[in-house]
Amino acid sequence: MFHSALSLRVSRAFLFGFLLLIPFLCAGSVQAQEKKMILCSTTQVADFARQIVGDRCEVKCVLAPGEDPHTYEPGGNDLIDCAKADLCLRNGWNLEGNSWMKRIADENNKKVVTCIEGVKPRMLKEHGQEVQDPHAWLTPSNALVYVNNVRDAVCELEPAYANEFRMRAEMYRLQLMGLDRWIKQNLSKVRQNRRVLISHHDAFGYFCDAYGFTSESPVGWTTGELTELSLNDRQALVKSIRERGVPAIFVETSTNNDLLTGIAKDAGIEIGEPLYSDAMGPEGSAAETYIGMMRENVIRIVTGLGENSDK
Repeated sequence: MFHSALSLRVSRAFLFGFLLLIPFLCAGSVQAQEKKMILCSTTQVADFARQIVGDRCEVKCVLAPGEDPHTYEPGGNDLIDCAKADLCLRNGWNLEGNSWMKRIADENNKKVVTCIEGVKPRMLKEHGQEVQDPHAWLTPSNALVYVNNVRDAVCELEPAYANEFRMRAEMYRLQLMGLDRWIKQNLSKVRQNRRVLISHHDAFGYFCDAYGFTSESPVGWTTGELTELSLNDRQALVKSIRERGVPAIFVETSTNNDLLTGIAKDAGIEIGEPLYSDAMGPEGSAAETYIGMMRENVIRIVTGLGENSDK
C-alpha cells in the first residue's frame, strides 16, 4: 500500500514536471522553425553565406557541386525552395544563364541580391559587343566584395545578429587576405614563359590578370554556346600551344572535357588535373569550400606548369 502511494506521488510529480517543460520545448521548436532561409544560386556564393551566418540561418544552394551555372535550368524543387526563401543570393552578370536565379526570385516576389556588384569588371567580347566577365570570385580580393555584399544583406535580414555577422565576415576577410598571399607565394614557382593558363572556357581571366598569367580558352566566357572548334581554329590553338612550349592545359570539373582532351592529344602535351571553375567540389572533398577550391587549383596549376611538369 505504501509503495503504491509512493509510486503515485512520484508519477504525479514527474507528470507535473513534464507539463512545466512543455512550454520551453515548444518554444525551442518554434525557434528552430523561425530560422530564416537563404537560397543561393552557386556553390561559392552559398559558402560565403555560410561563413557569415554560421548557424543563425539555413543556407541552401540551387546548384550542386560540379553543375554548370551557364546551362542550368531550374526545376520544380528549386521553385519550391525559392517560395520558402527569405532572401535570394546570386552571382549576377549572367553567370546564371538567362538570369535564371533572378527570374525565379522575381516570380516568387523574393528579394535577390547580386553579389558581384562593386567588382571592377573585366570586359569580354561576345557577338561584337562587350560583356562583363562574371567569374570575378576567382581572386580573393574580388571574393571579399561578394562577402561584403552578403554581409550587408544578412544584416538587413536578421538585424538582431548583425554584430555576429560582421565579426564572422571580418574573420573571413583575414583568411582571404592570407589566401591571396599564399597564392602569390606558390605561383612564383612557375616561370614567366610557362604562365599560360589554357582551360575549357574563359573562367580564369580575373585570376590570370591578378597573378601574371595569360588566359586562353577555345570556348569563350560561357559554356552554353560552343562545344567544338572549326578545323582552322583548332589547328591555330594547337600551333600556339606548341610554339609557346606550354606543358599542360586544364579541363574543368563543371564542363565537358572532350574538346580539351582532343586538343591536348593533337598538341602532344599533358592534361593537368581538373580545375574548379564555376562550382566547388563535393562535400568531403578538399575543394568543398571556396578557400579549399582555390588552394587545390593553385596546387594543380603549379604541378602542371611548374618545373616538375617536364616528362
